[in-house]
Amino acid sequence: MLISAVIPVLDEADRIAASLAELSEQNGAWETIVVDGGSDDATFELAEGAGADRVLRAPRGRGPQMNAGARAARGELLLFLHADVSLPADAHRIIRDTLAPGRDGAEPIAGCFRTRTVAERPWPAPARALLRLADLRSRSTALPYGDQALFLRSRTFRSAGGFADLPLMEDLELARRLSRMGEIRCARASVRVSARRFQAAPVRAVLAMRTFPLAFRLGVSPWFLQRLYGQCR
Repeated sequence: MLISAVIPVLDEADRIAASLAELSEQNGAWETIVVDGGSDDATFELAEGAGADRVLRAPRGRGPQMNAGARAARGELLLFLHADVSLPADAHRIIRDTLAPGRDGAEPIAGCFRTRTVAERPWPAPARALLRLADLRSRSTALPYGDQALFLRSRTFRSAGGFADLPLMEDLELARRLSRMGEIRCARASVRVSARRFQAAPVRAVLAMRTFPLAFRLGVSPWFLQRLYGQCR
């Protein structure tokens, strides 16, 4: 079973080669599709040189970029992976098992991972506690965020209509639609998530994580939320 890993990128020259190298070490049949949203650095060229199966350009924004990658994908399963997120060992098997029918014979509509957020540089212990908030959220929410590496069948993604073209919350918006179609099952395994955004702006990152999803559910415009947060892609 071929899994197409779609990786939206913007100015990720410092990490894209390492991300692709990690994927190449995974067992199973994989297709890697990097979709660049107009990087000002050498991300596109580095992805080509690092062995991605496809390197595409698309309009900036994770939604349009991931949709472009999904259209180009050949795999029966799609995995949407951020460049600063690393999969657990044996992810291919975990994904297949997570999407397998349950005891009642019903197949989940999609799946995701828990998160383990890791600091990229030394950080005081009290500040590291902030990282656990994100990890606890991934264990309790029924609506996964993008850093949880959403995966689903290609036909399901097409039926759901793909990602909306939003400046923020495109992951949560798709998760809401998928949850109305069936169960989103969270694997017991965790992806490793870089804490770079927390470390760059801790207060802003925590406020966004705790308040923006609720505001979005209450009907606040994602364009307004983006103006509050600033450029994030």
